[in-house]
Amino acid sequence: MNKDLLQPVTSDVLKQVRQLLLKANHAALSFLDPATGHPAISRVAMASLPDATPLLLTSLLAPHTAALAADPRCALLIGTIGKGDPMAHPRIMVTCNARPAPAEQREALRRLFLAHHPKAGNYIDLPDFGFWLLNIAHVRYNAGFGRAHAISPEQLQADSENRQAKKQKGN
Repeated sequence: MNKDLLQPVTSDVLKQVRQLLLKANHAALSFLDPATGHPAISRVAMASLPDATPLLLTSLLAPHTAALAADPRCALLIGTIGKGDPMAHPRIMVTCNARPAPAEQREALRRLFLAHHPKAGNYIDLPDFGFWLLNIAHVRYNAGFGRAHAISPEQLQADSENRQAKKQKGN
């Protein structure tokens, strides 16, 4: 990537990225097919923790579940397309490492996921479904033509901590 073409990461850019992460209810998930080693992609329902960590609920029947268990490297493409040129709409590509959510967090994650996806109540408690937390390794934000940004997990974390501190100060 030509770093000279990237725009600076400002607090406004971090706010936009956090909003995309926190409001997303689905994403395209890329993963490596363990049988072939080739990249594969699937549409997944998602939610995000308050710190913007992506959360997935997957079934053992889905090929991406076995793929994440075999190799946790993955990426999400998040963004929505409206009218006009699809390339003019904001989107983020989030490079991640997936890990199964700890069993002791299941109930809290269940509540959070159901708040975003109430209809998941029809299958969330089936024995083949489990949660995955996606630890962010890198974010590429494209806010439209000529407005690309590379964002580190440290920048997102610092922004999250700053927002939490301001929120606590206001109470």
